[in-house]
Amino acid sequence: MSMKFEEERKSKSLIHKMFSAKERNRKSVKYTSVYSGFEQEVESLTSPGSEMATTQNVKNFKTFVATWNVGGRPPESGLNLDNFLQSENPSDIYILGFQEIVPLNAGNVLVLEDNEPAARWLALINQSLNGQKNLQFLRKATSLIGPKVNGTKSPKLTNTASGSLFFQKYSLKAVSKQFRTESKKRLKTCNCIYELEKRYNRDSCFRCQPGNISEDDMSSEEDDGPNGLVLPEVTNYSGHTQKYSLIVSKQMVGIYLTIWVKRELVQHISHMKTCLISRGIMGLGNKGCISVSMLLYSTSFCFICSHLASGEKEGDELRRNLDVIEILKNTHFQRRCKVPNSRVPERILEHDRIIWLGDLNYRIALSHTETLKLLKKRDWDALLSKDQLKIERELGRVFKGWREGLIKFAPTYKYSYNSDTYLGETDISPSKRRTPAWCDRILWKGDGIHQLSYERKDSSNYQFSDHRPVCATFYMEVSVACSMNFLKIGSEERHFS
Repeated sequence: MSMKFEEERKSKSLIHKMFSAKERNRKSVKYTSVYSGFEQEVESLTSPGSEMATTQNVKNFKTFVATWNVGGRPPESGLNLDNFLQSENPSDIYILGFQEIVPLNAGNVLVLEDNEPAARWLALINQSLNGQKNLQFLRKATSLIGPKVNGTKSPKLTNTASGSLFFQKYSLKAVSKQFRTESKKRLKTCNCIYELEKRYNRDSCFRCQPGNISEDDMSSEEDDGPNGLVLPEVTNYSGHTQKYSLIVSKQMVGIYLTIWVKRELVQHISHMKTCLISRGIMGLGNKGCISVSMLLYSTSFCFICSHLASGEKEGDELRRNLDVIEILKNTHFQRRCKVPNSRVPERILEHDRIIWLGDLNYRIALSHTETLKLLKKRDWDALLSKDQLKIERELGRVFKGWREGLIKFAPTYKYSYNSDTYLGETDISPSKRRTPAWCDRILWKGDGIHQLSYERKDSSNYQFSDHRPVCATFYMEVSVACSMNFLKIGSEERHFS
């Protein structure tokens, strides 16, 4: 009896300390850097009304972001993306956005978009992130697939003269599935853990059950239909040997967004949703955006890949502003979380961390002649003072409260194809001439985002497009709720309730 009394006395003493007035309005947050190898504990005030100390881990994940308008031209078979993806200094998360991945002609806009270039990019990205060995296995595995599945031509892998691996005509859905280590249906589900209620009753912490998710919530354009076929050997191989897993592969006409993460992070991703906003001619999608919302641990992320209105006439910047306003207004992510009072966001600006990338198409408000003069002097500051995006932001007309890294590189548009010369530096008609500009940009919003680099990529391998790719790396802070502490408290409460 005395031992049991002593245990109850210790448990009650612990609970008393946790609810003491001194600690009531404070919480302890542990910051863990996965790169520097140190842990540091700091204390910060919680919002008024908090009744106990909650412990969180804050982990930093290195994130690589890139945007590239590829001018409607598919990648060459021998294109190596190691330099582009900074493979020697790898990241945890890769967000890669493309514009004009196909020519913006009537066939692609009005009839049926071409998926082949997107799948080629997927194969090249996978080759760089996961290595050739992975592709060799995929070639062997997919050779077992019959020529047709339910009347639909199935994916085939072939070698080019350079030894690179590409798919013939196929479904992008099936190709994307081969690079996943987790089904998209699982990534879309809710795996929330209840926050402790004010009274911390024993039922305040559990995972959402599969029954809470409807058939509509579970539907996936990449997992349904005959073209979603993939061999078990491919799935199993990917799950056990890939360093990086594909989690997003989405195309809207010429806009394409793909996201890859380290394999061990996939299990911590949930509530993944996409939203497409069509802009441009009659709203048919030659311009617009693809947005992705997801939770990594308990931190919400939103990634927007956009292609805004073109044109360098005076006033065209207002059309671009309108595109941004309409995207923010109309983007809505369907709510799937069934946890009462949860913070799962439904709008772009509700997320904790937001990255906006793409061909934003803002130009330099100078004449072509004046721009070229400053360009030859490499006077970036003078050019930036006339940058439309900078001007519109400072006037508060667009991207208010957003941030962008310091630009220390040459304008990324518009080059002559297969050349390092701007279109207009040569003798061409004024109607075809374009003033150089920083069309391709990466912006962010939210705390816990620390930019490490912001640059354009230059290589003779990238000159097939009239744009140059722009890349940025960040450290992203991600909160990890210590649910085991919650469960422990509930268990201790049961001992003496």
